[in-house]
Amino acid sequence: MKLSEIKKDIPKDLYDVLKKDIEELRPAQEKALKKGLLKGKNLLICTPTASGKTLIAELVGLKSIIEGKGKIIYIVPLKALASEKFKDFKKRYGKLIKIAMSIGDFDSSDSYLIDYDLIITTSEKLDSLTRHHAPWLKYVKVVVIDEIHLLNDPGRGPTLEILITMLRELLKDVQILGLSATIGNPEELSQWLDAGLVVDNWRPVKLHKGIYYKGKVEFD
Repeated sequence: MKLSEIKKDIPKDLYDVLKKDIEELRPAQEKALKKGLLKGKNLLICTPTASGKTLIAELVGLKSIIEGKGKIIYIVPLKALASEKFKDFKKRYGKLIKIAMSIGDFDSSDSYLIDYDLIITTSEKLDSLTRHHAPWLKYVKVVVIDEIHLLNDPGRGPTLEILITMLRELLKDVQILGLSATIGNPEELSQWLDAGLVVDNWRPVKLHKGIYYKGKVEFD
């Protein structure tokens, strides 16, 4: 699918930014669009690393912001990843929207975030924000959960599960987008999220599997 085919479905400002680097959408991106990505549908995206999951989130998030529907929260598991995403989004979309990163003080509601459109945070920090009744949360329209397979992590999993449950209760019309390259039970998780499931094996570089033994690798 060519990017030009969805020109009418996304804001012009977003299309003008994307067309500088993108001509053709990747398989997972096309599947997500056909599953209702731009129509408010919850989606669980299970595709390999570097297959284009982040752009799927950008399409729905930027559309929501530019069209005045609401903010987007982008949840990542690590502060380092939050910093990386902040730099990437700032570079690409800094002239279109206001982007913030909230990963610090757990005893604050970060009221200043009401003035920002895209908020990058960790699950632990967002859990704190919900418990502090951050007033700007009611303006959130899209929640992206990167590395959603960490629901199965003994340390982070319970917090993330409770957080998702709370957000769905607090934000009745929120659109949830879960991203992961490694989910063992995608069908079960998609049902729990009430989400459409997008599974694809395409990757930009072919993956070869082999066995290393005595200094040599034998490929399948």
